[in-house]
Amino acid sequence: MKLPRRTFLHIAAGATALPLLSRLAWSLDYPTRPVRVIVGFPAGSGPDVIARLIGQRIGDRLGQQFFVENRSGAGSSLAAQDVVAAPADGYTLLLTANANAVNASLYPNLPFNFVRDIAAVGMICSAPFLLTVNPAVPAKTFAEFIAYAKANPGKINMASPGIGTTPHLMYELLRMMTGIELVHVPYRAGYIPDLLSGQVQVAFSTITQAMQYVGDGRLRALAVSSAARSDVLPDVPAIEEIVPGYDASGWFGICAPAATPTSIVEKLNNEINAVVAEPDTRARLIALGVRPLSMTAAQFGKLIADDTEKWAKVIRSANIKAE
Repeated sequence: MKLPRRTFLHIAAGATALPLLSRLAWSLDYPTRPVRVIVGFPAGSGPDVIARLIGQRIGDRLGQQFFVENRSGAGSSLAAQDVVAAPADGYTLLLTANANAVNASLYPNLPFNFVRDIAAVGMICSAPFLLTVNPAVPAKTFAEFIAYAKANPGKINMASPGIGTTPHLMYELLRMMTGIELVHVPYRAGYIPDLLSGQVQVAFSTITQAMQYVGDGRLRALAVSSAARSDVLPDVPAIEEIVPGYDASGWFGICAPAATPTSIVEKLNNEINAVVAEPDTRARLIALGVRPLSMTAAQFGKLIADDTEKWAKVIRSANIKAE
């Protein structure tokens, strides 16, 4: 039977639309089963706590479990690789950290391109670090510390959790912008005991890691690494106030495989933003020493791309090689 041309075109258009309508309906129903949130850091760590807090609240709102799966290794690159290889259906997500942007240049042989192969979903928080010194260091302010470091090049030891870690790169960026020369001392285990004893004199630490020692006078807080002051330590200046343009905050957010449907990404972005805006969630995040921060998926994607480029320049300039 020969169909009229108009009838044929209507049928063809309907057939073409069926997969699209099916995907749209599937996306609107999302999620219909539990969702994995892969975290590239150990259970009990700061990123793990953040992922569990946000995952539980999103799960409560959407009526499905968002459960955390820890996959430590290579600074969260193993976790990212798992997510890149997962089906792009919204049921495998990544707790993304600024470390993932760093790793794109620190590990040049990664089997994926983080910016290309990951879809930014939603921002959770920024995570400023605290520049602290042993009280034996005579500098009482950040400006005094910069002057002291310039007067004593190569005589001040700076601890970090390892080569290529966020605190190490924070120092390298500061070195590039101020000209100070510290001795970088990378640790595989915790460096806080040596910082307290004075074997090393300075470190960029997470706010929660350093606050108790600042509170009892065993460490002196000089500045926070973010462009703005921390809500937890409003009297401590930002490095940017002395070194214009300096901003080296960590951050955490949620990403998915690159081909995840836009409707799922937008739905998750709305839920993440709503959860981060809840007073109880905000208070709990601030207590962890981070700053709750919401973005559109596009804004978060731009942040990831910008930070990847920013830290690539630092890594190249300092000739940093992964351990």
